[in-house]
Amino acid sequence: MKKKINFRLIAMSVAAVIATMLCVTFVFYGLFQKQVKNDLRVNAEILKATGIFEQENTETGGLAELEDVFGEDKSLRITWVSPDGEVLYDNDADAAELENHSGRPEIADALATGEGESVRNSDTMNTTTVYYAVLLDDGSVLRLAADVRSIFSVFMTVFPVIILVVAIIIACCILVSHLLTRKLLAPIDQMAENIGDPARTPVYKELVPFVDTIRQQHENILSAARSRQDFTANVSHELKTPLTAISGYAELIENHMVDSEQETRFAEQIRQNADRLLTLINDIIRLSELDSGEDERFVFEPMDLCETAQGMMELLKLNAARRSISLTLQGESCMMRGCKSMIVELIDNLCQNAIRYNNEGGQVLVRVYKENDHPVLTVSDTGIGIPKDMQDRVFERFFRVDKSRSKETGGTGLGLAIVKHIVELHDADLYLESEVGKGTTITVRF
Repeated sequence: MKKKINFRLIAMSVAAVIATMLCVTFVFYGLFQKQVKNDLRVNAEILKATGIFEQENTETGGLAELEDVFGEDKSLRITWVSPDGEVLYDNDADAAELENHSGRPEIADALATGEGESVRNSDTMNTTTVYYAVLLDDGSVLRLAADVRSIFSVFMTVFPVIILVVAIIIACCILVSHLLTRKLLAPIDQMAENIGDPARTPVYKELVPFVDTIRQQHENILSAARSRQDFTANVSHELKTPLTAISGYAELIENHMVDSEQETRFAEQIRQNADRLLTLINDIIRLSELDSGEDERFVFEPMDLCETAQGMMELLKLNAARRSISLTLQGESCMMRGCKSMIVELIDNLCQNAIRYNNEGGQVLVRVYKENDHPVLTVSDTGIGIPKDMQDRVFERFFRVDKSRSKETGGTGLGLAIVKHIVELHDADLYLESEVGKGTTITVRF
């Protein structure tokens, strides 16, 4: 970044110097030409006022006197032209050998308007000639001309100066840009070193949104790292418990330390812990799939939310009946776009939780309806409820309101975390209302 800033500063400085030199050259060359034209006009008016150039001089031998006066001075070319364009006198050439000048622009303008001027370039001589012509009282035309250097010649003259100035500017720019870049980037370097300190504010207000975004991403990364660390610790703990139980029961059976009646009970415990272990592993894999969002089964298509819920009710009735819990569905057809397998999983997890944390003989009510053209799913129970201080954490992984009941009924603590992921993947909203001893209502608004 520093190299780029230095290079661009130097490039801009060099470009500015060259552009300035060119502009100044053209401007002053134009002013110079204008001054030459004014000088020619003044000299022409003076010569006109002297009366030297009159038609009678061509008859009385006055031209010889003109030659004596102007013949040796070649810095200013003087040409005298008759009304019909014939050259009467020229101090730089033999008038008899010169062609008719009536077609020259400055002569034609002088004959027509009283004065005329023009500029002609000579590529071979690398010079520019400025002409000024004025109409005399007798109808003849007096033309004065001066040679000046061409713009290219002038530019080539100052070119070494330009090269020298550019070299000096580059040297100065290297020094100044280095100091300026270091000063400009110093606050950014300090900000980068202390990006995690919210007390430090950027020196440049333009960096505030950028720094806020970086800090937010930094916090999200740290939060994700902590969550991953907590998740790993929780997984290890959750896996260790059933594995320890399985290992212990198996060791007792292996060493023939139990009778046949206890063997049957221990075998049942081994099976239950193995089932819990399998359920836990499946939930962990499912969370990983939902996190990545790369499961090929995640196909979003039109579906009827009420019809999907009705199908799940039939599968859950047996589980609810075991605890004498009534499972009821109320609703109407609600079409939506979603992944049917995920919606089935969402309804299953919500209903399983409502059954698991309900009281014997309790009720679970599932409602499907539309609200402002949005499908809404609610699952209500008459169970133990959730304390206020825990309601913000129930969707965390491995969080349990009643750990003893969850383990007794086979809960893994990942069901509501899976529900939260499914809701996020459907861009839906999730709401929870609960009161201890009265029950819980979870609402999903698609």
